[in-house]
Amino acid sequence: MFPRESQPGTAYNSGVNESESTADTIAAISTASGRGGIGIVRLSGPQATEIAVPLVRLRGPLEHARARLADVLDPDDESERIDEAVVTFFAAPNSYTAEDLVEIAAHGSPVVLDLLLRRALALGARLAEPGEFTQRAFLSGRLDLTQAEAVRDLIEAQTLAQARLAASQMGGALSRRVTPSKHALLELIALLEAGIDFAEDDLAVAPQTEILRRIDELRPPLAALEATFAHGRILRDGLTMAIVGRPNAGKSSLFNALVERERAIVTAIPGTTRDTVSERIALGGIPLELVDTAGLRGAAETSDEVERLGILRSREALADAAIVLIVLDAAQIGPAGDLHEDERSLVEAVKDRAALIAVNKCDLAANVPDLPAGTEIPLIATSAVTDQGVSELRAAILQLATGGAAAEPGMLTSLRHHRAIAQVIAGLDDARTAVANAIPHEMILLDLYRSLWALDSLTGQTTPDDILNLIFSTFCIGK
Repeated sequence: MFPRESQPGTAYNSGVNESESTADTIAAISTASGRGGIGIVRLSGPQATEIAVPLVRLRGPLEHARARLADVLDPDDESERIDEAVVTFFAAPNSYTAEDLVEIAAHGSPVVLDLLLRRALALGARLAEPGEFTQRAFLSGRLDLTQAEAVRDLIEAQTLAQARLAASQMGGALSRRVTPSKHALLELIALLEAGIDFAEDDLAVAPQTEILRRIDELRPPLAALEATFAHGRILRDGLTMAIVGRPNAGKSSLFNALVERERAIVTAIPGTTRDTVSERIALGGIPLELVDTAGLRGAAETSDEVERLGILRSREALADAAIVLIVLDAAQIGPAGDLHEDERSLVEAVKDRAALIAVNKCDLAANVPDLPAGTEIPLIATSAVTDQGVSELRAAILQLATGGAAAEPGMLTSLRHHRAIAQVIAGLDDARTAVANAIPHEMILLDLYRSLWALDSLTGQTTPDDILNLIFSTFCIGK
């Protein structure tokens, strides 16, 4: 009914032949800028070997998947060697980009790498755009879009858990998870298409109950996948936690205990912290940025202009944080659990947010705060001096950040992923409503095709060029 050419966006199918691939050869330094033990210049395209061979003096002919020793020669005196290199050749289509690809690994001197790159450009190569090597891998069908995005995520991973998740996505975990749903959706579309195409031949059309059953079987696995976004996004992007409270409650001491080093200055003088201090840690594999703030107190309690500015920044950090840790001084809590007016206002302000309360200095006192009615913020007794309760505090932070969910294969990790799956589910819901209201199958198919297009956009089979350009522009040059 609706030919594939009518889909919005550009269709990218695997198995692109050589005539359809890009005609130019690209080159770039593929290792991080600066000095290093090893640096790599990478070339990809039909002239990769033709350009690479004159760059060095090879000690043997290039062969697919074989490393060859080579000399990098002085451009002013080619009888002199300035470096030694290892050249590896991968013949199309058995390379990362599915094109001829050459990697020249030399010692990581920026001068030598720049020399190799400039000579490659002079011989006809073009400087690669950000992410262009991976984009070529995607366009040639070597990777789908979720796998290509995972390449960037792996490079940018800051924790081992992030690296594991990215490696799983690179292996096609998300694609494999949605494949059964796509096949089932295509079968349903084909069933309705057949009923329309052969209606004149009195071919039996699937009854309403059968169509509803198939839609109802499609929705649960997709809804379960959509639910993984909450944890996947946090694991990929991390969170910020603001540590707030009255002056001298022990915020900086707890901050140092969580960071496990003396990052913030700690003294017995109230108001020591005048500005926010931040540090990134990994908690259960999740990147967590801790923000130590200046002690919060009313303007009437301080005449120090610097401290007032610090308090203003503390309130900004409090507003921006995903998690709030309120630190109370157990020794300052009244016998009946009385709190200072500032502390009670602070608890009231965050009672509907993701928050924890650390009753600090529990080695000096065991007073328990009387929280405002309706407050269900978890309390943890801590001592930054003895480390009592610090491990329990870490566990509570992790529980609050993840909701107790564990990482799983094929999680949604980006807003683009989540929007695509949400659109799939919305299309199925609209189709179900249409079936229940006895809407003609031609109209039901519109909703089902909308779901199919959204599912294809997840892997890049029907993704507009501007979306692709935006995705790959976030990569580093040389990858």
